[in-house]
Amino acid sequence: MKRTNTFAVRLLSNEEEQVLRDLLDASAALWNEVNYQRLMRYNDEDGFKGDVWDADTGRLEGKYKGVLGASTAQQVIGKNTEAWESFFTLKDQYHDESNTSVTEHPEPPGFRGNEDDGRVLKGVIRKDAYTVEWGERSRLEIVVGEQLRDRHNSPKSRLRLEVVGDPNWPDYEDQSRLELWYDETDSTFRASQPVTITDARDTPLASETAALDIGANNLVACTTTTGEQYLYEGRELFQRFRETTREIARLQSKLPEGQYSSERIQRLYRKRTRRRDHAQEALCRDLLDRLYAEGVDTVYIGGLTDVLDTHWSVETNAKTHNFWAFKQFTERLACTAEEYGISVEVQSEAWTSQECPQCGGIDRTTRHQDTLTCPCGFEGHADLTASETFLKRHSEKTVRPMARPVRFEWDDHNWSELPRSHRPKEQRTDPSTVHHNGNVASGES
Repeated sequence: MKRTNTFAVRLLSNEEEQVLRDLLDASAALWNEVNYQRLMRYNDEDGFKGDVWDADTGRLEGKYKGVLGASTAQQVIGKNTEAWESFFTLKDQYHDESNTSVTEHPEPPGFRGNEDDGRVLKGVIRKDAYTVEWGERSRLEIVVGEQLRDRHNSPKSRLRLEVVGDPNWPDYEDQSRLELWYDETDSTFRASQPVTITDARDTPLASETAALDIGANNLVACTTTTGEQYLYEGRELFQRFRETTREIARLQSKLPEGQYSSERIQRLYRKRTRRRDHAQEALCRDLLDRLYAEGVDTVYIGGLTDVLDTHWSVETNAKTHNFWAFKQFTERLACTAEEYGISVEVQSEAWTSQECPQCGGIDRTTRHQDTLTCPCGFEGHADLTASETFLKRHSEKTVRPMARPVRFEWDDHNWSELPRSHRPKEQRTDPSTVHHNGNVASGES
């Protein structure tokens, strides 16, 4: 399985920090030069012949390999190539009328700051150009170019840095390229190390099932065949997302003509994305911990096409895709579920948000905010009702009577149970014949 160790890098001297800053600044400068060559060809500017792949990357590699090392220079160019390939793929999907997964026109890869305002300190290191040693004094060693070593009077071919914290995956079969960046929010250098690990999946305690209704105001509504319901509320998260978006728009309106961004704007974009991703990761972990304890081995999740084609408005679709990043969340959920031995299945959820569970009608139901009502007399929470209907539609198991739902809200660090939630204090027994030992893996992945 593919997983990622994410950790902070501790710098013990001003000399170490300057070397690392120079390395990442050169990586950003190389990215900008490659990106400029390709963007000018994409825009068909005079003096730039051919398509984006005709950029003179060989010359640029030679220009920067003295500072970065040849392997790192190649990785920066390769990452920019991947960004352009992704852009063209998204562009094709956007113009494909049969494809509804891309709702906004994609933009070409952007630049990583500039020399005057400061570059975005971010770079990549090839898998064989770095090592990480885990222990009481964990450390990271990366290759640097000869010019960088000479500039700082260092005879070492590698820069040695301390690593803070313990890895989630210390034992792995292989590693991929390392990403290094400066986190301006925390004023900390960070790194992510993708690794390949052996199959470390848990074994579910039973064969229960669960279904998720993923939305915008309520991020996830979950119902299980054991009769449990969980609701993760997202209004405050979305409000903060919208406030940051408005501030970005305000700053953009004050930019000089011809300028489309600034370092402050880019910093807000990064902060907004990081806040969302942190909440997503924590939600996946919290939910799957609970589902594992309930003995769930299969989770049903609605297909993206059904979501776009049926009951959600354009405004809600935009909120879900731009704010909560529906596709990214479902991929993260499936990836995390692997650790628990829980399978994630995509099924049609068409009309579940309008179907009355009491009479089965869909034409006369009315939704007002979080409430679904029907002339037959039914009234219930719209998203929880949808997840229950979704579960009954696709699960072969009998769904037990529903307990009072447990509600959660985000406090910037954890998903905390709201005071109005009520959960019966009962001792659950292991419904399987297999005794589970050990702790479920936790932390970022």
